[in-house]
Amino acid sequence: MRLKNHLRKGFTGGIVFLLLFFLVGAIPASADEGMWTFDNPPIKQLQKRYGFVSTKEWLDHVRLSSVRFMDGGSGSFVSPNGLVMTNHHVAVGQLQKMSNATRNYVATGFYAATQKDELKCPDLEVNVLVSMEDVTKRVLAAVKKGMSDEEALKARRAMIAKIERESLKKTGLRSNVISLYHGGEYWLYRYKKYTDVRLVMAPERQAAYFGGDSDNFTYPRYDLDMAFFRIYENGKPIHSKNYFKWNAHGASEGELVFVSGNPGSSDRLYTYAQLEYQRDYRYPLILNYIKRWIKILRNYAKQGPEQERRALVQIFGLENAKKAMTGEYQGLLDKKLMETRKKQEDDFRKLVASNPEWQKKYGDAWDTISQVIEKEKKVAKERFYRRIIASRLAGIASTIVFYVEEIKKPDSERLEGYHDSQLNSLKFRLFSPAPIYRDMEEANLAGGLQMSLEALGPDDQFIKIVLDGRTPEEAAKELIEGTKLTDVKFRKSLVKGGTKAVKKCKDPLILLARKLEPMMRKDREWSKKYIESVLTPATEKIAKARFAVYGKDVYPDATFTLRLAYGTVKGYPMNGTKAPYKTTLYGLFDRALSFDAKGEYSLPKRFWERKNKLDLSTPVNFVSTCDIIGGNSGSPVINKKAEVVGLIFDGNIESLPGRFLYDEEKNRAVAVHTAYITEALRKLYDANALADELEGK
Repeated sequence: MRLKNHLRKGFTGGIVFLLLFFLVGAIPASADEGMWTFDNPPIKQLQKRYGFVSTKEWLDHVRLSSVRFMDGGSGSFVSPNGLVMTNHHVAVGQLQKMSNATRNYVATGFYAATQKDELKCPDLEVNVLVSMEDVTKRVLAAVKKGMSDEEALKARRAMIAKIERESLKKTGLRSNVISLYHGGEYWLYRYKKYTDVRLVMAPERQAAYFGGDSDNFTYPRYDLDMAFFRIYENGKPIHSKNYFKWNAHGASEGELVFVSGNPGSSDRLYTYAQLEYQRDYRYPLILNYIKRWIKILRNYAKQGPEQERRALVQIFGLENAKKAMTGEYQGLLDKKLMETRKKQEDDFRKLVASNPEWQKKYGDAWDTISQVIEKEKKVAKERFYRRIIASRLAGIASTIVFYVEEIKKPDSERLEGYHDSQLNSLKFRLFSPAPIYRDMEEANLAGGLQMSLEALGPDDQFIKIVLDGRTPEEAAKELIEGTKLTDVKFRKSLVKGGTKAVKKCKDPLILLARKLEPMMRKDREWSKKYIESVLTPATEKIAKARFAVYGKDVYPDATFTLRLAYGTVKGYPMNGTKAPYKTTLYGLFDRALSFDAKGEYSLPKRFWERKNKLDLSTPVNFVSTCDIIGGNSGSPVINKKAEVVGLIFDGNIESLPGRFLYDEEKNRAVAVHTAYITEALRKLYDANALADELEGK
């Protein structure tokens, strides 16, 4: 269903790396293709195709009105009072963390009629991109002639850490150096960071996810996948100077629209060898892992209503990932798609080879990447399973063990994730008061250890350390029952006490993390030496070759940073007929009744009780040709006046191979229509105050 980004950092065990890939030519974008950075917007394309001129003022306003949810989604300011709109499925993690056995906001929804009723989220960070600075020359200048690949990688990383540290000290803003075009450019992105975020409104899950997994990544759709938060600072709602004004009429057929959001990752600039690796190794590994984990959680959920509630969000996330990745995998198995990508690469390489200077500078990059891939293939399974997966508590233990060692080093020498510029966000997540359920942790850990045991065998060093003669179930039980890491004060005491406190600690998960630390460090060092240090200069060469051949008419792969996409509101050919550009409330009730209003196609009681009050011709969802991917969940759809006309929540099933290749004929972004949001707020949820705020009344 959902375009929420699963490439987020945190302590969610296996989900953290479900979709992690090595990122690395392409041809200039055509049609409505592209997830464009705000420093290089598609000005020429928009003017040529639509006669629209995006001014600097328009672009700045759009950028500053857009936000990023650091647990994996996008959003936007929709009032001057710090009101932010996103998807229910972006909000659902926070909804669950604020729920318990007697109060289930995921199922019932929530509405704060006044600001004093708004609920503070336990660990939600929201970012606004304040500025961008090209630091490519500084980063590349750190690499000196005669350096080995490892020395060059270390020099790049040291310079990036220095730039981020200097920026944080100077501005106080979250400062991240972003690699674009896989090393072709480096940009310093500065974000205003907010951590006092409060829930204003979310509908019932059944209204937001109507159609459930069956309708996930499909269209026509009928979902009210929305949620509203408010951002506070110093105990008061912020004044958001930049926000999108509300257009209650929403989008019309054929209208030019834009999506401003944070797409997570795409692989359109991968080499063909990298795509083959994804097809033959990475996707099969991850899909098998996801299927097994879903089974573990479903078995846990059968234990009772409370276990079912606790497991719901993880199951939903994994089912979503499974369907998304299955669609992407099918794209990689599509001979036509792979042939197209092969031809693109061959044509690009021929252009490079046609110029002796280009060939000398860049021509060996593809072969170098192929050699790296061969090394990856040999250790893919071992590297995947030699880690504790699926346990948040084990992730917390590992983070603490690494933290107390890394923090003693100079910033430039620390592992990624532990630099000065990253510590505030790391601690915000590490000390989250969100509930952790021991019984679910035990089930997850036991299941993850069983998967690793089956994949690696009992004689593997990792297995010997973790199990120590026990079964996965016995190990999980001892580790989870014995740990005190559910206590935030205990976590803080270990971090404050540093290496001394951690070495004295007898907590079983801390002890295990310490035993595994040398192996984990060795794996990172292997990756740096044989993968990253070799891959980075090779991908930089391809990026430079791309600039030499195509200039900046090529957009970079997605990096969970702010991008602008554009397109038109438009249906598409589907199953021998046509998919309409919009759906209506007539269709919502028809689809529910067609399935006897049961299961995934049931509607909350209020929909039936207030059906006669609704204008059934109200548009519900609509599609556009805007180019999006996971991470775009919650992105606003805006018109030429920068008015919000919709809310992105999904792509159609045909768009899933769009991770590798965009197809304007069939790729569609699916959004909630603002007319439906307004209609629902006023006539279904009695949320007139919220609707008035949106409409500026």
